[in-house]
Amino acid sequence: MGSTSSPSSDATAHGARSSDATAPVAVAMDAPDLATLAAWTAAVAGVVSTVKVGLEVFCRDGAQAVHAARGAAFEAAGVDIDVFLDLKLHDIPATVRGAARAVAPLAPTYLTVHAAGGPEMVAAAVDALPQTKVTAVTVLTSLDAATLDRIGLVGPPSAAAVRLAVLAVDAGARAVVCSPQEVAAIRAAVPADIVLITPGVRPAGAALDDQRRVATPGKAIADGADLLVVGRPITGAGDPAAAARAIAAEIAGAGDR
Repeated sequence: MGSTSSPSSDATAHGARSSDATAPVAVAMDAPDLATLAAWTAAVAGVVSTVKVGLEVFCRDGAQAVHAARGAAFEAAGVDIDVFLDLKLHDIPATVRGAARAVAPLAPTYLTVHAAGGPEMVAAAVDALPQTKVTAVTVLTSLDAATLDRIGLVGPPSAAAVRLAVLAVDAGARAVVCSPQEVAAIRAAVPADIVLITPGVRPAGAALDDQRRVATPGKAIADGADLLVVGRPITGAGDPAAAARAIAAEIAGAGDR
């Protein structure tokens, strides 16, 4: 995998301006190679706030995926784009602490861990990365109630997600991943400063792919989400920049209502 050097070589070292005015969307960069990842990032930079580097890409390209995204965002739009490192760590606390420390030089804005790993595991990640929003994954959006029953997770998805969110926040997590269908209940159960991140967001009429518990961007924002994860509806579009702008406009409209 690529270098794990400090992010001093990234756009953050070049005086890039903040991306605060951009739409609260994390584009899932599930790209087949670094060149595609950079091209997708360049297309959406200045429109969305965040890029998400997931497990498949990080296992293949390592730190270079983060550096490529930051560099492409700076070159295209002069922005310091947030990085959502979506590794979904789930192991014993000592191992998760070590893994979190290993990615500390990348200074991700968000790093995901599975809330089901327990409070000690979540706290270990928080201890290792105090400047990062350790982000607890509750119930994967690819799982429905029937599947949860089969794997023995108690309660319907909404109850399980709230229970796991509260557990993780009490352990120090500063963000939570949940489906759009659980975001309102979790928003009511955790402090207002906890960032709620919702995958499974699909514009009206878009294919669901492997997602099960979904909502439109406007609905997710209206229900209390802070950051929406959108992948194929943007990266699979003929014009990713136009697709990102359309989602940003829908979000802005939801906020105006």
